[in-house]
Amino acid sequence: MHTGIAAQLLDILPKEKIKADLIDRYAFAGDAGFYYLLPQAIVQPDTIDEIKKLFAFAAQTKVPLTFRAAGTSLSGQSITDGILVDLSRHWKLIQPLNNGLSVRVQPAAIGAHVNHALKKYQTKIGPDPASISAAMMGGILSNNSSGMCCGVVHNAYHTMQSVHFVLPNGHDYNTAVADDYTRFAIEDKPLHDGILALQQQVIGSDALLKKIRQKYKIKNTVGYSLNAFADHQHPLDILAHLLIGGEGTLAFIASAILNTIPDKPYKITGLLFFENPVVAASFIPALKSTQAEALELMDRPAMASIEHLDYCPPIIHGLPANATAILCEYQASSPEALEELFFKASTIIQSMPLIGMVDFTKDAVAQGKLWKIRKGMYPSVAAVREKGTTAMLEDVAVPLEYLGNAVTDLQQLFVKYQYTNAIIFGHAKEGNLHFLITQPVNTPQDLAVFEQFNDDLAQLIIHTYNGSLKAEHGTGRQIAPYVKDEWGSEAYTIMQSLKLLVDPDNILNPGVIINTDDKCHLKNLKTMPVVEAEVDKCVECGYCENRCPSRDYTLTPRQRIQVRRALQRLKQENNQQEYDALVKAFQFAGMDTCAVDGMCATDCPVNINTGELIKRLRRENHSPFSNRMANTVARNFGAIERLVKTGLQFGNGVNAVTANKGMAFITRTVKKIVPGFPLWIDSITRPVAIKPNEVANADIVYFPTCITRMMGADKQAQNTLPAIIQSLCDKAALKVFIPANTTGVCCGQLFTSKGFSEAYAITINNTIALLWQQTRQGAIPVLVDVTSCTHSLQQAMPFLTEENKALYNKLRFIDTLDFAADYLLPRLTLKRKLQNIAFHPVCSVHKMNLMPQMQAIGKACADHATIPFLSSCCGMAGDRGFYYPALTHAATKSEAAEVMEMPYDGYYSSGKTCEMAMTEATGCNYQSVLYLLDACC
Repeated sequence: MHTGIAAQLLDILPKEKIKADLIDRYAFAGDAGFYYLLPQAIVQPDTIDEIKKLFAFAAQTKVPLTFRAAGTSLSGQSITDGILVDLSRHWKLIQPLNNGLSVRVQPAAIGAHVNHALKKYQTKIGPDPASISAAMMGGILSNNSSGMCCGVVHNAYHTMQSVHFVLPNGHDYNTAVADDYTRFAIEDKPLHDGILALQQQVIGSDALLKKIRQKYKIKNTVGYSLNAFADHQHPLDILAHLLIGGEGTLAFIASAILNTIPDKPYKITGLLFFENPVVAASFIPALKSTQAEALELMDRPAMASIEHLDYCPPIIHGLPANATAILCEYQASSPEALEELFFKASTIIQSMPLIGMVDFTKDAVAQGKLWKIRKGMYPSVAAVREKGTTAMLEDVAVPLEYLGNAVTDLQQLFVKYQYTNAIIFGHAKEGNLHFLITQPVNTPQDLAVFEQFNDDLAQLIIHTYNGSLKAEHGTGRQIAPYVKDEWGSEAYTIMQSLKLLVDPDNILNPGVIINTDDKCHLKNLKTMPVVEAEVDKCVECGYCENRCPSRDYTLTPRQRIQVRRALQRLKQENNQQEYDALVKAFQFAGMDTCAVDGMCATDCPVNINTGELIKRLRRENHSPFSNRMANTVARNFGAIERLVKTGLQFGNGVNAVTANKGMAFITRTVKKIVPGFPLWIDSITRPVAIKPNEVANADIVYFPTCITRMMGADKQAQNTLPAIIQSLCDKAALKVFIPANTTGVCCGQLFTSKGFSEAYAITINNTIALLWQQTRQGAIPVLVDVTSCTHSLQQAMPFLTEENKALYNKLRFIDTLDFAADYLLPRLTLKRKLQNIAFHPVCSVHKMNLMPQMQAIGKACADHATIPFLSSCCGMAGDRGFYYPALTHAATKSEAAEVMEMPYDGYYSSGKTCEMAMTEATGCNYQSVLYLLDACC
């Protein structure tokens, strides 16, 4: 632990809320932006009282605080070399109010989760940033986020109804409480009066007041929200709105109530192509007048970045060099309203000089592909950037009448600075342009280019077009040197005075928005050393984190990558001491507790599967002895299986006479002596006896997985899963072939997840050869009863011998969900329906796109089938939960809480160990979906 600061923090926070070990400091150092500072410590408070203690501590020690929620910020506003206050683990309240017309949120509530909670009211929050699936409300409020559809009307500033905040002096106020207005005037009189004095300066200057009104006609997040002085009267209301867009430099936002807007469910979407950006931009006002909800502009290089992808319309391939697209969407609250809206718009659209179009569609799948074009541009360019360069997503806005010329001038600027992969896209309806460049920052020459580019960009946007250097992404460190240039001396002086007035000790996020160093945007830039092929594409956006089972236990995928990059930097610096310490710490936090489930790739904009990196590192870290042992286990898996079965029989026997406490005590005791020993968990069941049925002319071959054979009994049902399968096949008039002896046969997932490639190859080749015989040379499909095992078999090709590759190509593997939905349901007569059931989709359900099958089973078997919104990887990863039960506890906590909000008639999944993890988390017995079908028959 970083002893100096940590020892002092122990006086105000419990040890478990302080992270000051070297690996924690490096893991939390970076955010999604391209600046980098190493914090002295990370703290995770969960009460306002603890926040107040932190403010007092910072004032006393002069160690600054920076608050961070999701860390998706791009301009350097959520990093620090002081104390990083991580809010992401707690502060997650989401409370719809007034039938969804408003919603109370805490800073760690994810934007998409807020909208999910509002969905039943057909409302949503106004801000709709592209990062809404990861971005948290603390950042959305503190950066005054907007997005694709909300414009300048429905952003965080305009939809904030009230806010509860804590000032640096430890005083907290809530603008929803009438008495707090009086209390503020008394308890913080100097601040109250100082804000009034600043307000008088603003409203007393006609020129400044006019500038403020003009600048907020377009999107603008440069500097503080000076419109608060013009829009509100009471100093507490003014201060509350200055916090929106204040980037955590003025106060801590503990909670806020936002007014919501209607969530219009009916949409029609199309893609319009124009000759060049000037022509395209000239028709934005006309399209805006048709009440289009979204108008997303994309220049030709942007379209070229995605035209190789399979969802890209063929028309894009033949577009001329200057062609510009506008993604246009209309939304309405009813089909009739949508028809009327689009009918009126069509007349105007048809009069435009289009060079092509993708017809407007109401089909959700087709709409998804069109939006994927727009959203896929950033990752497409970021993924192919030169190794060692940083992807910089910039954000400007200009008055709408200048939009086309601004695009042309930006393109010329890219040519000047040789940004050959630069692309432009953005929210054209509001004159908001995003552009992506890739910039190395490793040498003085690199920095000189970056500095000159920023100066030219400022000249273009501020002086040529009277625009905003930051429309949505916040000032941060990046634009701090240009705030005075954009706003002028009078406004900048007011901003400086505000910061000094609210935070006189400068303990809150110093250097952000107000910075006396006019070169601060060129310092502390994040280098991106080449590390590993699997993750070099990573832009550290953090989208992956919400999917990661170890996110609240050890590290997230982003943090694992950041530590790997930190190791490379330390190696380049010849800092052997910290390098060795970090390598040692990474073994547990990065390697041992990674579930290698691959769910991180689901939301990753560049499709990075950090689990693949960890599996490779495990392979490389194994000693020759470890590999030989694994190979021995693989070759003698039948004997190992029999040994494990004996042990499980014994363990269940011990528990039977000790009220289910004996084995937990025994294994905990052994683990103290042998750290690598697995722990017993309550949901472990007995081995099952599988009754063979080697019928002729079978319709399907059943491959009972080793986990089913070893612990496939059910805690509540008498019938085992193999017996259920036989019963269902009988009822469906399907002949199922069940081999007489499957002992020792395995899909090999046990070995591949641990990085034992040779042992996996031994196992999977034996299995494929056996299945070839049992399926009559591939004539009969193979049923696998655990979804992750199905997925493992489907990924086996690279590890097969040449002979087995030929056999493998003729084999067909069917998962439990496929079997239930496609084979059984059409043949079964369901005699009853359950009322309410809950599903847990295992990770492989997502990877194999089996969610429709799960939904079909639920629809057939229950009146209401719930797939929890917060369902995610349970962290079991085959056996991780036996070694690190804290991992599965952390991974299942949110989903379990959602499931336990109401009782269900049954709980179902498609993987035994995942069912065990969810049973442990909820206290409810999870079973295979095949038990559900059997119950309904």
